[in-house]
Amino acid sequence: MEGANPVSKRWTLLLVALAMIVAACGDAGSGDTTAETTAETTGETTGETTATTEGGTTDSTEAMTDGVSLRWMTRPDNPEEAAVYGSISDGLNIEGVTLTYEPGDNEGSSYQDKLLTNLSAGTAPDVFWIPGTDVARFVQEGVILDLREYASATGHNDADFYPGPMGHLTTDPATGQPADKLWGLPRDVSTFAIYVNQDLVAEAGVDNPLDLAASGEWTWDKFKEVSEGIAALGGEIKGYGQSNWWGPNGAWINAAGGNFFSDDRSACALDSAEAAAGLSFLSELYAGGSAVPFGEDPEPGFRAGTVGMFQNGRWATPGIRTVEFNWDVVGLPEGPAGPGNWLFWGAYVVNANTEHPEQAWALVQALTSTEVQAQISELGANVPSRVSQDALDAFLGFTPPANNQAFLDGLSNNPTTEGPLWLGSWPEFDAVQGPAIGDVISGARAVEDFSANICNEAAAAFGG
Repeated sequence: MEGANPVSKRWTLLLVALAMIVAACGDAGSGDTTAETTAETTGETTGETTATTEGGTTDSTEAMTDGVSLRWMTRPDNPEEAAVYGSISDGLNIEGVTLTYEPGDNEGSSYQDKLLTNLSAGTAPDVFWIPGTDVARFVQEGVILDLREYASATGHNDADFYPGPMGHLTTDPATGQPADKLWGLPRDVSTFAIYVNQDLVAEAGVDNPLDLAASGEWTWDKFKEVSEGIAALGGEIKGYGQSNWWGPNGAWINAAGGNFFSDDRSACALDSAEAAAGLSFLSELYAGGSAVPFGEDPEPGFRAGTVGMFQNGRWATPGIRTVEFNWDVVGLPEGPAGPGNWLFWGAYVVNANTEHPEQAWALVQALTSTEVQAQISELGANVPSRVSQDALDAFLGFTPPANNQAFLDGLSNNPTTEGPLWLGSWPEFDAVQGPAIGDVISGARAVEDFSANICNEAAAAFGG
């Protein structure tokens, strides 16, 4: 990859193995984000494969003769990330299986709501990605498979993945505690970082955030100074931007020592003084005028060169790599309780009504394999979800950005794990807290009123 640093001999061997897999699929096609590939049959099998149909179960010979078609879906952040997953689909070779990749979106209604509608209508893909926040919702709706029996038959080990996501993916919905369930496997993980337009930083003559971080001075106060200094360039230039959803908003609450939920995640905790401190800082930042107007998507402005700092996850990297100015990333600024990051993740899960559960599990395994996670990382999107030092070491060489260490530092600094509400309803909670926090940040609601009332307003999400 252009601009990549040299990698270890161990990683070279991994990439050679990956190349052999890709070569088995022939040409990758025109680069369309919806790719359909037919895997070659080698005549060898590593175990019996069965395919379930409406009429019952066929044996492995018939399944291989007729072939199996699987559809799978993710929700990419931008066209460049969609192309990453399209190329992944092109390169997979699952014996006897034809794959079709479908990028999802949030147009009209949320990606998750669309999936549930399509699951009810019988038109959803066999395998699809869902955010970590929504695992409980999909389990409780009965629309995804418990994959434990298929995993047990193939030597899968839960400990190969980060324990935070796996704790939720193995939870028994009846108890809200980890048990012998397996609702899917994590696709990858990410933390937030600040994407920095180095050219605007130099033009404004402000302290470089990467230098401040290196010297231990990257604090909320310094962050605000840099944002205001860049915005002072005038015109369309703004110092900072973030999207309006629970992740960026909650990062400031986390950094102040607050949390969305009580320790056992059974109740709202947004009425704390720490949560108020995080929201107060963010509200004051926006009131000062140095940030992109709250609620406006800042990514187009950052990519156009008019926004100095942009908060997002590693998934934004494929799009940012298309810009023509100098850029890098830095960790989140330190608040009263630290950088306040999240461990973001989402999972590949299997449609409960798939006609081919064993092949669908094989696809989930392939999509979360070391080799495929290497492709995802190299092409720009996210960090491997497998706990492997070799993979993390290699991740550092997949540049730009040069400072990939910022994402790994975020993982090592005790980030809050994104997770569903097994003892409540995440969609109901999010529907209340999202607009309420947005009102505080935009100045439409006093933080004192928010603190006094938000947990009563959100009580219905926990059955109250």
